[in-house]
Amino acid sequence: MWRLIRITVLSLTLFAVAALTWVDRERTTDWDNTLWIGIFPINADGRPETARYIAGLERSRLGAIEGFFAREARRHGIALERPVHVELFPEVRQLPPRLPADAGPLQSIAWSLAMRYYTWKHAGGTLADIRVFVLYHDPGRTLAVPHSLGLQKGLMGVVYAYAERRMDGMNSIVIAHEVMHTLGATDKYDPETNLPQFPDGYARPDAPRRHPQAAAELMAGRRPLSETEAEMPDSLRDVVVGDRTAAEIRWLTPPR
Repeated sequence: MWRLIRITVLSLTLFAVAALTWVDRERTTDWDNTLWIGIFPINADGRPETARYIAGLERSRLGAIEGFFAREARRHGIALERPVHVELFPEVRQLPPRLPADAGPLQSIAWSLAMRYYTWKHAGGTLADIRVFVLYHDPGRTLAVPHSLGLQKGLMGVVYAYAERRMDGMNSIVIAHEVMHTLGATDKYDPETNLPQFPDGYARPDAPRRHPQAAAELMAGRRPLSETEAEMPDSLRDVVVGDRTAAEIRWLTPPR
């Protein structure tokens, strides 16, 4: 009997999550109103250098994300003048739950529910449509960070970034990438090599010369230099939203 009750409760919970996901999908990709993206900084390593960086953060330093979405939405025919508004919220003191690299289906479900509770606890009272928790690290002590995540279920993201002003541009690229995931966009790079996939991972797949590309496609993350080389741009100025990605977030009719 207790086993049946547990299964019933879990099934109802998953059904409710699926229903809310559908509602969120319809609401955030009709592009009738400006989406609010909430940025919640976190000192991930406890370093004083990281604390100083977060203390000096200002909303204006995230403005490149707004400008990028406005530019690319307009290029794809969206009439909304300001597709997104980025708001900087106070620092969150608690780290989010961590998804194990080898997590199975049940662990992933449990983590997703724990992440939803964490988001409700730390960002539930805000006006943000999409909540992005940015875990900053001192680049002098941390050379590599875990893979960032953007979840369409719950409209939330976990971004691992560097607490260094000269890296603000790259941090903005990662934030924009994960925001796109919350809207339904998929990755456009080979997970084995991290190289952009042709043609959807190329900014100009129809260019007379395929390499080098002048810009990077956002969901590919890197600018192809050759068949075997690619580099991450310094800022969103050198990034575009390709047609496939635009279709996934309902900026375009899906290409045939």
